[in-house]
Amino acid sequence: MTQPTKDVVERVAKLRDLINDYRYHYHVLDESIMSEAAADSLKHELALIEEQYPELVTPDSPTQRVAGRALDKFKKITHAERMISLADVFSKEEVAEWLDRIAKLGAIDPELFVDIKMDGLACALIYEDGLLVQAVTRGDGKVGEDVTMNVRTIENVPLSIPQKEHTEVRGEIVIFKADFERMNAEQRAAGKPEFANPRNLAAGSIRQLDPKIAASRPLKFMGYDMVSPNLTKNSEVYETLDKLGFRTSHQQKVFRGLDAAMDFINHLNEVRGNLPFGTDGAVIKVNDRKVYQSLGIVGKTPRAAIAFKYPAEEATTVVKDIVISIGRTGAATPVAVFDPVHVAGTTVHHASLHNADEIARLDVRIGDTVVIYKAGDIIPQISRVLKELRPDHPAPAFDYEQALAEQYPELEFERPVGEVVYRVKNASADQILKRSIEYYASKPALNIEGLGEKNVETLVDNGLISSLPDIYTITTEQLSQLDRFAEISANKLVDNIQASKNPPLAKFITAIGIRHIGAQTAIDLASHFKDFDALRNATEAELLELPGIGKIVAESILAFFSDEDNLAMLDALEKNGVKPQFIDTSNGKLHGLSFVVTGTLDSMGRDIAAEKIRAEGGEFHSSVVKTTTYLVAGRNTGKSKLEKAAKYGTKVIDEAELLNLLGES
Repeated sequence: MTQPTKDVVERVAKLRDLINDYRYHYHVLDESIMSEAAADSLKHELALIEEQYPELVTPDSPTQRVAGRALDKFKKITHAERMISLADVFSKEEVAEWLDRIAKLGAIDPELFVDIKMDGLACALIYEDGLLVQAVTRGDGKVGEDVTMNVRTIENVPLSIPQKEHTEVRGEIVIFKADFERMNAEQRAAGKPEFANPRNLAAGSIRQLDPKIAASRPLKFMGYDMVSPNLTKNSEVYETLDKLGFRTSHQQKVFRGLDAAMDFINHLNEVRGNLPFGTDGAVIKVNDRKVYQSLGIVGKTPRAAIAFKYPAEEATTVVKDIVISIGRTGAATPVAVFDPVHVAGTTVHHASLHNADEIARLDVRIGDTVVIYKAGDIIPQISRVLKELRPDHPAPAFDYEQALAEQYPELEFERPVGEVVYRVKNASADQILKRSIEYYASKPALNIEGLGEKNVETLVDNGLISSLPDIYTITTEQLSQLDRFAEISANKLVDNIQASKNPPLAKFITAIGIRHIGAQTAIDLASHFKDFDALRNATEAELLELPGIGKIVAESILAFFSDEDNLAMLDALEKNGVKPQFIDTSNGKLHGLSFVVTGTLDSMGRDIAAEKIRAEGGEFHSSVVKTTTYLVAGRNTGKSKLEKAAKYGTKVIDEAELLNLLGES
């Protein structure tokens, strides 16, 4: 037997680490660190290597486990029988290989049961004496989450069934595409952000502690299996589910032979866009359940069933620009900005290009027509450039270092040996983290008293926080262990941090540190979008509609919200309870007026003056322009601003007049 090389062993270790990290984020945290298609490809590669070298299989390999594990916020329930997941295949040839494997185990030319694979949250419903007593999510396959109260709100889940013996029904909790589109239409009409995709909305709805939220969502349960009572065939399971009042896909059929089964699977691929629910594949099972059980399990996937995955949907669009985002760790990530395109049910307008090597591999240039696909129906990616459509006079190949110099002239970058990512030079991750937290807590931002330079350094250096959202997890007990904090100061800092969880939207936009976004621009953005998620999903065209937002600022905003580090930070802030609130100042007494302060004010500092003016709906700027309404002249006023005020006809007032306008005289 051929022994695996050192390179193969190292590859397997890296694959396991990356897949496990993906599975944790996707199935436990409901967030994605890579496309599902990419993850499927990695899992497939790992499975093939382990098949070739069985000695490399370990109990904790991703091929030996089921996605996810129970969240702490729900009661954990051990499944009476594991909720297993299926191995993925991507071609007819791989289906044929699967049939050959099970034939060697005695399943020769079995009857095949084929059904569409629904994209939702797997859940088990348990009935005793005909009544629904428990609903449990898949979790890690052995232990799931008790979501009974939420599932009871789903209209198509029978609360009682005409069968008194112990019954366990398994299926997917989904949101139909039409319902999803209707919900997003309502969100748009209300000026609220749209939901990302049906699968995440369904999963998020079931994982809410308040059943009223689940009740307000058009959730549906689609049955696909029964653990008990024991039935003869998988086709009989569906017949029984129908009789008991459960909805199924109604797409299932039974076949004898590979060709007939694959013809149906290809047919499903052609019509799946017209199906009411989202899907990314088909399930193929041995129909005879006794044979199914006899074939057993490999690791934690059954030998008698596989999932055939369809290719992700694709569309074409034109790259308008390539901008570079600086993430929370100092990594420089390129982002392709393109004309909006509809892919897999949503409209996308930018996609991460990951790094300079990926740009070079694709040879993507501004002006190119590219193929966009949403891997796993979630993450937009560029799969290839249609060079046949490249203009006769194309843009030059993208020069990454030149672009860095042009977009960030004040920064230096380096690409460490062995890495694919450019990073800000002479700036460690801890230094960047400290500065970002200090700015987040500063007066122009959230003004969190006690979270200044010294305390931030102490918290980071002592390992209490490793990311900005971690500030909201700090406890008084942790702080009291540090030399800088007594009980009173520890309590005060924790209280101040917790009090910042519902900041004004404009302050929050300022605090997260989007390049080129100062306090006034943040106010303009907040006043226009009125909701943070609406800003987060804004297109370049929508941003450019705002006065004062030019191409550079718009691209900076797009780049920020395309960076995976930034998105992870924002998601973590939200999970830690941070919810910015829009404060309408359009009725303030200074609405429509613009101020500049020069010299020294006796009653307040310039920052306080700016705060008070903006709180009353006025604008505060650092320099006099044609649109400036008032120049407030304090003591020791310089000549330049007075001269500009005279040039533009700007009215000059003193501090007393400002206080009068503020209503403080």
